[in-house]
Amino acid sequence: MENITIDKNQEQTVQPGDEFKMNPEPLTIRESYKGSDKLKNKVALLTGGDSGIGKSVAVHFAREGAKIAIIYLNEEKDALQTKIEIENEGGQCLLLKGDVKNEQFCKKALDNTIASFGSLNCIINNAAMQFPTEHIEEIETENLHTTFETNIYPYFYIVKAAMKHLKKGDTIINTTSVTAYRGSEHLIDYASTKGAIVSFTRSLSKSLAEKGIRVNAVAPGPIWTPLIPATFDGEKLEKFGKDVPLGRPGQPAEVAPAYVYLASEDSSYMTGQVLHINGGEIIGG
Repeated sequence: MENITIDKNQEQTVQPGDEFKMNPEPLTIRESYKGSDKLKNKVALLTGGDSGIGKSVAVHFAREGAKIAIIYLNEEKDALQTKIEIENEGGQCLLLKGDVKNEQFCKKALDNTIASFGSLNCIINNAAMQFPTEHIEEIETENLHTTFETNIYPYFYIVKAAMKHLKKGDTIINTTSVTAYRGSEHLIDYASTKGAIVSFTRSLSKSLAEKGIRVNAVAPGPIWTPLIPATFDGEKLEKFGKDVPLGRPGQPAEVAPAYVYLASEDSSYMTGQVLHINGGEIIGG
C-alpha cells in the first residue's frame, strides 16, 4: 500500500465527519480483494457504517455475501453512497439513521434489522467520537459525557437487545483503539472509553462462551477516516500517521479484512481477543 498525501486544508467542523469531503478519499476496498462467500447469508448490524472503517467493513461483508444494516448519525450523502457500493457488490443494505446514545433508538434499529432480514448473526460496534485537549482541565463535561455515551454505552444497549436473537456460531466485534494500550495525552477521555471496550470485550466473551457466541475486537492505529479531519487542525493532519514504524497512516481497506476474519469460521477458536492493526506499534495485550 502506497503512502498518501493528505491535504492539510480540509478541516471539518462537525463530527463524525463526511467522507465525500476528504482529500484524498479513503480507500474502502482493494480491487484485488476476492470474496469467497465467507459470510454468505449472514446478517450484520453495524454502527458508524456510513464512512471510514465502518463503510469498508460493510463493503467487505457484502463482497463476502452478507446482508448489512448500517446505523449512521446524520451523514446522508455518505450513507447513500455506502448503500450504493454495497448493492454494487450484490449485497442488501438497510440504512438506519439515528443517535446511538439513545437506548430506545438502538433497540428500534435492532428490531428493524430483524424485521427486514429475518435474523441477525453479527454485531459490529464501531461508532465513536473524540475531542482532543492539551490538558485534563480542558475537557468539557459535555464532551466527556458525549464521548462515553457514544463510544461505550451503545455497546451495552445493542448487545442487550440482540441477545434474544444471537445463537451459537454468531459473533460480536468491537472497535477499540491503539490508544487503549499506549494511552494518549491529548485524548484522555477517548482513550479511556477504548480501554473500557477492551474490558467489555474480554468480560462479554467469557459470559457468552457457553452459548457459543464469540466476542472479539479490533484496535486500529492511525487510519485515514472522516473522524481525523473532523478532529484535528491542518498541522496535525500533515503529520498524521507518520510516527508509526511503517511511516504512514493506514487505509480502511487495510483494517476491514480483520472484521471479516473475526465474523467468519476462520476464527472459530478465537474469543476475547484483540487484533492490532496499527502500522507496527508494539503494544501489550
